[in-house]
Amino acid sequence: MINSANTQNIPAANTIVKIYFSAPINIFSVPGNIALVSGATTIPINYSFDNNDSALVIQPSAALTELTSYSLSVLTAVKSAADSSLKNIVRLTFITQMDSSYKFPQISDSALLTLVEQQTFAYFWDFGHPVSGMARERTSSGDIVTTGGSGFGIMAMLVGVQRNFIAREEALTRIDTIVSFLTNKVTRYHGAFPHWMNGATGATVPFGAQDNGGDIVETSYMMQGLLCARQFFNSTTDSNEINLRAGINSIYDGIEWNWYRQNGRNVLYWNWSPNYGWAINVQVRGWDEALITYVLAASSNVDSNAIPKTVYDNGWANNGAIKNGKSFFGVQLPLGPDYGGPLFFAHYSFLGVNPHDLSDTYANYWQQDTAQATINYLYCVANPQKYYGYSPMCWGLTASDIQNGYTASSPTNDVGVIAPTAAISSLPYTSVQSMNAIRFFYYQLGDKIWGQYGFIDAFNLNSLWFDTDCLAIDQGPQIVMIENYRSGLLWNLFMSCPEVKRGMTNLGFQSPDL
Repeated sequence: MINSANTQNIPAANTIVKIYFSAPINIFSVPGNIALVSGATTIPINYSFDNNDSALVIQPSAALTELTSYSLSVLTAVKSAADSSLKNIVRLTFITQMDSSYKFPQISDSALLTLVEQQTFAYFWDFGHPVSGMARERTSSGDIVTTGGSGFGIMAMLVGVQRNFIAREEALTRIDTIVSFLTNKVTRYHGAFPHWMNGATGATVPFGAQDNGGDIVETSYMMQGLLCARQFFNSTTDSNEINLRAGINSIYDGIEWNWYRQNGRNVLYWNWSPNYGWAINVQVRGWDEALITYVLAASSNVDSNAIPKTVYDNGWANNGAIKNGKSFFGVQLPLGPDYGGPLFFAHYSFLGVNPHDLSDTYANYWQQDTAQATINYLYCVANPQKYYGYSPMCWGLTASDIQNGYTASSPTNDVGVIAPTAAISSLPYTSVQSMNAIRFFYYQLGDKIWGQYGFIDAFNLNSLWFDTDCLAIDQGPQIVMIENYRSGLLWNLFMSCPEVKRGMTNLGFQSPDL
């Protein structure tokens, strides 16, 4: 039975809607004036009367479809026995319960992880731009490719070799195409790449009104991927691998990290434009997704480009104000905003930087990332907003598409949207909770959210919205962090870079990898 206080998780079979009126109904006014619809489809119904004709009982002629929104309307032409018309249309919208049956045959967890990796890999391999090899910003972005997402995509290609999705030579050729494109076609702004560019021509595509120049954070994501590729293709006899490494080194050595201190200040600035200068004026301060930017800036092989430790301490760590130390859901959070912020904070920089046993003056980074992921999970389980669908199996708040927009979802900015990348990319930190989510997303929601390039970007079970896009910056962390969980591949590659060891040591980090 449906009432106005319970309009979600309604059984699809034997559904009954009972509407009470303040007076008996004129039963002859009902035909043609009640309708049950789903989208543009009208659902056949039966109806009867109860409570001395003052209650209208409506039942679909057949079982409804699971996890579907329906709207029931009673028009004002329905009258009372005393011939009074309804003052307003009665309208009730409800959502049927989820079909809990498995949509795909059950396989081992290991096989499932491989499947998610392989399907997500296709986003960067099959859907990579045909000219540049770069990653398209999203499935609907045409020629627009993304710098950071392409860095993640390069890491995904290395996973592709590791998992035998492609041959080593294939990955080498594709990554060489990207390096050649970046070297010969793309405008660099004091060494930094723009956020977006045209994948066919290399022309800068403005990310915003004044954002048509260098983006030092996006550039760091690209460089994170390129350095992993340099370490991976390590042959001393294959001329193609030797040339690729030289091309990657040339790109890295050309990044003027100190320029992005805006005239020598002790903080990095996110953007610089040849037309607008420092007009955007956003400082790169922690805690957020940009730790990798300071790591790479400190690790430059060119002395004039490498930032000193004081820029890290004063800029990124904000002289210690980066610390939090409070507990949320019983979990102490070392750094960052209350409740941890969106989960990509724990992903983007740590695709390459290995947080295991990593610490500095400010935090133990395994504790930091695990705490943030755990708090995000516990928040979704507690579900203070009472959104339909949140559960121990269905969780994860991070930056993603939402209905008619995009937002950085978090426990303090919760709009009811779950992004699969949030839980999946947290697999190293919350392995049990993340694996439960992967199983749920694939087996039980797979008919809604699983597609050609893996999982869609986001969905909202509260309003039954399912995204039609995949995004490079959300697909990439899934395959990379699954592989880091399984083999540590990208962590091992990135942390093997001699300049990274030197730079992170100079910043005060301690780790078995350094």
